Amino acid sequence: MATLPAMGALINVFVGLHVIGIAALLGGFLFQMKAMRTDQARFNSGMLHGAFTMLVTGMVLVGLNQADDDPVNNVKISVKLALLVVILGLVYVKRDEEKVPASLFGTVGALTIANIFIAVLWT
Repeated sequence: MATLPAMGALINVFVGLHVIGIAALLGGFLFQMKAMRTDQARFNSGMLHGAFTMLVTGMVLVGLNQADDDPVNNVKISVKLALLVVILGLVYVKRDEEKVPASLFGTVGALTIANIFIAVLWT
C-alpha cells in the first residue's frame, strides 16, 4: 500500500520530535561530563523531559508505521524500549538529588548512546 503524503509528513514530524528528545537527554549528559568527574553532576529537568519525549514519540512512531503498513522490527523496538525505561526510571527517581554518583550518571549516558547506536545500526 502506498504511503499517503500526509502520513509521511506526520511520521517525519514525529521523527524530528524524537530527535529533539534524544538531543535533550544526551545534551544534558554531555554538558555535565566535567562535573561528573567530581561527583557534582545531577539529572536536570531537560534530561527527564527528553527521555519522556523519546518514549511518547517512539510509541507514536511505532503506531504510525504500523498503521501505514510499514514493517516494524518488534525485537529492536523492545530492546530500545527496555533501555529507555531504565533511563527514564533512573532520571525520574534521582531527579531531585543535588549530586548523583558518577557511575549512575555515566550509566544513563552509556544507555542513551547505546539506544542511539541501536536505532542507527540495527537494520
